[in-house]
Amino acid sequence: MVGQTMMRIVRPCFKPSLPDGAQVVAAGGGGTREGLLWYRDAGRHACGDFSMAVVQANQLLEDASQLEAGPLVAADGPCATFVGVYDGHGGPETARFVADNLFHHLKKFATEQQTVSADVIRRSYAATEEGFLNLVRKQWLIKPQIASVGTCCLVGIINEGVLYIANTGDSRAVLGRLERGVKDIRAVQLSSEHNASFQEVRDELRQMHPDDPRIVVLKHNVWRVKGIIQVSRTIGDAYLKSSEFNREPLLARFRIPGPFHKPILCPEPSIEEHRLCAEDQFVIFASDGLWEHLSNQEAVDIVHCSPRNGIARRLIKAALREAAKKREMRYSDLKKIDRGVRRHFHDDITVVVLFMEPALISRRLYGGPLLSLRGGGSTPTFAQKC
Repeated sequence: MVGQTMMRIVRPCFKPSLPDGAQVVAAGGGGTREGLLWYRDAGRHACGDFSMAVVQANQLLEDASQLEAGPLVAADGPCATFVGVYDGHGGPETARFVADNLFHHLKKFATEQQTVSADVIRRSYAATEEGFLNLVRKQWLIKPQIASVGTCCLVGIINEGVLYIANTGDSRAVLGRLERGVKDIRAVQLSSEHNASFQEVRDELRQMHPDDPRIVVLKHNVWRVKGIIQVSRTIGDAYLKSSEFNREPLLARFRIPGPFHKPILCPEPSIEEHRLCAEDQFVIFASDGLWEHLSNQEAVDIVHCSPRNGIARRLIKAALREAAKKREMRYSDLKKIDRGVRRHFHDDITVVVLFMEPALISRRLYGGPLLSLRGGGSTPTFAQKC
């Protein structure tokens, strides 16, 4: 059996499980850690309840995430909710940089324009990208590999009844909506994805790079940009943004042959605006690691049919059960496999579920900072109401 063979290979990498019920509270009181799983089962954001969870698979956790609730436009203005899911690749540096900077840029530009808008979001992404590329330049001689690190970047903002979704890469935001007169709940994908597996993404790349016949390459039955990366829009990946980083001292395995005169990858997000209504029940924000194993409708059905408390953790466990099933092994055995080796079975997975209460969405709530939470990091933080 495939599962038995795989178990023999990875058994030396097993680690003892924590005793049943054992929990280690993360620094700052922001969540609970159990082995490779971090979670905050329940809390309140500006418009309702939330649940948040992260499971690590890579040797270093490459996902980063945050949840912020409080005034965006002015210190005494109406409260908003901000969610960021940053699915890093090549290392954790870019995802962590985005978590440290993007929200602050958003507040700055929203304050300047006295509103949240698509333009404010684009400027925030652009400033974050510019900041990271400047960091790469500063560290170029001492840490050139940082030029090969990047992240997908999914952002959700609820402000005055409008949900803004911005995305670079293939993380996903999915709305659970109850249709009028129908008991079933429907999954509505709100985010656009930028993965070369989609024909429209390949067409967009070919249109942007008409002189490069190898801008997308089918490699081992997977479409990749320049035969390297699956996503066409990212923050970071400096070596695919500018030729100044596509050279020594960056290791040869990261460099692409020949110079290029325009960025291969794009940092600009696709942005959607959706006015929330009473039928909109919740939104699932998750990195690609979840959607590799669960469909939009499967995830929405799980949330709809389960208690709110711990629902993000329940979604992750459902994905891990599917990952184990694909390898013909037991979920209990998968949980014992340590980080690094775990990546052969699934990716890092981050999930944030926001529930919306119509009464709160329609009201203009005011106050100081309500919430600031980092997911999955070594020192997540949590601030209760001021």
